[in-house]
Amino acid sequence: MGRGGGTRPGDGCQRCALGLFEINCDFLTSEVSWLFLRGGGGRGGARGFPPAPPPRRGDAARWAVAGVTREAWRAGGAMAAAAAARAEGSPLPGPPGGRPRPVCSRPYFLVLMVFAHLYVLNVLGLLLFVHLSAGETGGPPAAPPAPPPPPPARALPRLEGIKVGHTQRVELVPGRAHAVRTLSLKPLLFEIPNFLTEEECKLIVHLAQLKGLQKSQILPTDDYEEAMEMIEISQMDIFNLLDHNQDGQLQLKEVLTHTRLGNGRWMTPENIREMYAAVKADPDGNGVLSLEEFKQLNIRDFHKYMGSQKVKMSDLVRNSQHTWLYQGEGAHQVMRAIRQRVMRLTRLPPEIVEHSEPLQVVRYDQGGHYHAHMDSGPVFPETACSHTKLVANESAPFETSCRYVTVLFYLNNVTGGGETVFPIADNRTYEEMSLIQNDVDLRDTRKNCDKGNLRVKPQQGTAVFWYNYLSDGEGWVGELDDFALHGGCLVTQGTKWIANNWINVDPNRRRQLQFQQEMERYAGAGTGAGAPGEWTVDKAYSGVHLEL
Repeated sequence: MGRGGGTRPGDGCQRCALGLFEINCDFLTSEVSWLFLRGGGGRGGARGFPPAPPPRRGDAARWAVAGVTREAWRAGGAMAAAAAARAEGSPLPGPPGGRPRPVCSRPYFLVLMVFAHLYVLNVLGLLLFVHLSAGETGGPPAAPPAPPPPPPARALPRLEGIKVGHTQRVELVPGRAHAVRTLSLKPLLFEIPNFLTEEECKLIVHLAQLKGLQKSQILPTDDYEEAMEMIEISQMDIFNLLDHNQDGQLQLKEVLTHTRLGNGRWMTPENIREMYAAVKADPDGNGVLSLEEFKQLNIRDFHKYMGSQKVKMSDLVRNSQHTWLYQGEGAHQVMRAIRQRVMRLTRLPPEIVEHSEPLQVVRYDQGGHYHAHMDSGPVFPETACSHTKLVANESAPFETSCRYVTVLFYLNNVTGGGETVFPIADNRTYEEMSLIQNDVDLRDTRKNCDKGNLRVKPQQGTAVFWYNYLSDGEGWVGELDDFALHGGCLVTQGTKWIANNWINVDPNRRRQLQFQQEMERYAGAGTGAGAPGEWTVDKAYSGVHLEL
């Protein structure tokens, strides 16, 4: 029908396109089309056309002009006559009644279009084959394929907390589900009763005693003053470091927040006032040092005062004893079982868990404590993780432990005290200065554990685990979670035994992957030599037990 809806030859064919395609239906007069259409018309010839009339004299010339053979006429029926009539400019024959019938119906048109597309695709495929063949024989040699990039480190799944008090079931031992209860969302903290059996707890304590325990923090040495003098930092830099709010004055709580820079002694407001009085740093006795007052001081006087003080173990940041138990291949079956259980609990990749620190076992005697602290350090460009720095061959001025997850096990019931406190769990906001108010230091676990937001009472076999870092939103380690601040409350009666499994992950994916590959290589080399030996990661961590 053409675009204007006329009645030229091929009108019916373009009607059957229903306006979706613009085609030249003249090619339907080919023998193939007639044969195909006739095949669908049964005994009466092509659908919509009467049987072909018997050939008349003079038809041969008309067929020759139309390019139609006698055999095609017999096969195609009246369509041959239609083609011949079109060649002469005569009107197309039609069915009785004089109304023209479509050359093709919708089904035939669709089938025909399929054949046309297949033909085009075959041609394109042939051209592509010829092009590629020419390139192989006459073109320049193809460049060798680039080596595939190393696979990215696997994402780190995180257990969902849902809400405080929510309980979910996790199968940690085949055929046995454990209850995992959410204790807080900031940090993401869970409690798992009966994580260990009583027999497993007793075995861990026994193995730790056989290996022997050492003090978790040593007393300050005589070399402390000399070491402090070697630090190249100006007095003005020290003041700016301590002046948290940059108001030009040093309040007691600003100095207390940086007491970890000292000789390991835990400083209280009373200790600071005594030191000010001894070195005559605060003439008016208001507990505040102005910039002018600080400039008049000799920093060495502070160092001498600290060195002259007799320090007891109870005055230190941490008062406990600990050891490390091997958990790698070939370890005691209970040690291996605990590591496998931790994998199922945290859902972290096995290659990360297996290459993390050994199990730390800690004993707190009566009077033992650990003031509130973070298990991990912050993510700064100037810091490197102690575990990946071993193989990354990168220099950084500071290094710290990068402990993505802490899993803490209670190995006995404590008679008095010994809770694990999270002073600011689920606080709406975090502000470092708010930890110290009116001489009450929430980080002081000897005096102020009862003022913390959340306390977990030791129960034999129970485990608690939390994330020390937030997620970066892309399945990896993000910023340090300040709400993960925690400590061990003073043991008032009896002895407290705990164990820690730390899962180490570098916030830098590339360094973490490089570390894992190196550990696998070392482990494989050791296996090939046939020597069971000491596990590689145990060797690596033997001298990297940092106290933050």
